[in-house]
Amino acid sequence: MIPIEFFFWIFLFTIIYTYIGYPIILFLFIKIKKFFLNKKTYNDEYYPSVTLFIAAYNEKDYIDKKVKNGFDLDYPKEKINHIWITDGSNDGTPELLKKYKEIEIYHEQKRNGKIGAINRGMQFIDTPIVIFTDANTMLNENVVKEIVKLFQDKETGCVAGEKRIYSKTSDTAINSGENIYWKFESILKKWDSELYSAVGAAGEIFAIRTELFEKVEADTILDDFIISLRIVEKGYKIKYAPKAYAIESASADINEELKRKIRISAGGIQSIIRLKKLLNPFKYGIFSWQYISHKVLRWFAVPFFFPLLFLFNLLLIIQNPNNSEFNIYHIFFIFQTLVIILIITGNLLKDTKTKQKIIFIPYYIYIMNYAVWVGFYRFLRRKQGVNWERAKRG
Repeated sequence: MIPIEFFFWIFLFTIIYTYIGYPIILFLFIKIKKFFLNKKTYNDEYYPSVTLFIAAYNEKDYIDKKVKNGFDLDYPKEKINHIWITDGSNDGTPELLKKYKEIEIYHEQKRNGKIGAINRGMQFIDTPIVIFTDANTMLNENVVKEIVKLFQDKETGCVAGEKRIYSKTSDTAINSGENIYWKFESILKKWDSELYSAVGAAGEIFAIRTELFEKVEADTILDDFIISLRIVEKGYKIKYAPKAYAIESASADINEELKRKIRISAGGIQSIIRLKKLLNPFKYGIFSWQYISHKVLRWFAVPFFFPLLFLFNLLLIIQNPNNSEFNIYHIFFIFQTLVIILIITGNLLKDTKTKQKIIFIPYYIYIMNYAVWVGFYRFLRRKQGVNWERAKRG
């Protein structure tokens, strides 16, 4: 029989590696790479034609602001096409867009989710690069320039922009947690990209070579993740452009954030099953290691290892005949108990604004992992629909 200690250390190592070990190793590898290789240079006067593609469902409140944002981008106007797919919208979104003559609008009464809109809309793209963005996120004015310059590298098939959350001096648990989480994610994506390739893209802002797009299964939950990683399957890289960003508000409250996270978790599990070829290091080399470390462990291991670690830690203390002696398992148990207290505190104070945002990190990590449990259940029961129910923003 395998001893309990074995499982305890496996659970602990996996959790520490995922959140701390992998970023440290990634950072060290980048330093070594930069020591031996020169940084790539790009031509700043590279202006290929692009299409700004927006799949929108009932976004009338954002139309004018988003359209103006797209028109104000610092890029030759004749080089940008603007396409909106508004399938299923019944709040007046298509009608509002018609006043802008520069925009191509394609609308069908039937709603088939965001992936359905993307699959249908790609037939209207005739530029070599298509940039996907959401109707409720605003882009910085240099976003197109920052994205297209990375496509000068023929190995780049996709460019991921940066997602940012509006930051306030004092904030609630969910705003603080989401903001800190995306800053951490942005650093990891940057390092992933610098080493070899970013691991996926956020739908708020990413771009692909149009020729590399292939229709995605109609029941796909995470369109951005599947589209970007299918391009990696073809042998291309995803590059990260931190100066090309989309900014939006955090979720209005914890329930809205949970709704969003659960959907993402169900989609993540679906994606990993469909992208199982990327787990083969003999074919995809270093990317397989990046993929497993950055995504697979977060969705398939860590959320389930957290409660098991606490349970096995408790069993080790109870079953130890010399449990009166203070040892390393007692230290870990005390630490885990303190973390649980911080999670409970974060839940009690979740609607309280504070400048000490760091106290909400354990609570937000708990929310992220709880969402995976629920998302996994929904995926198994096929209860997560493809149609996006937009989370209310603060």
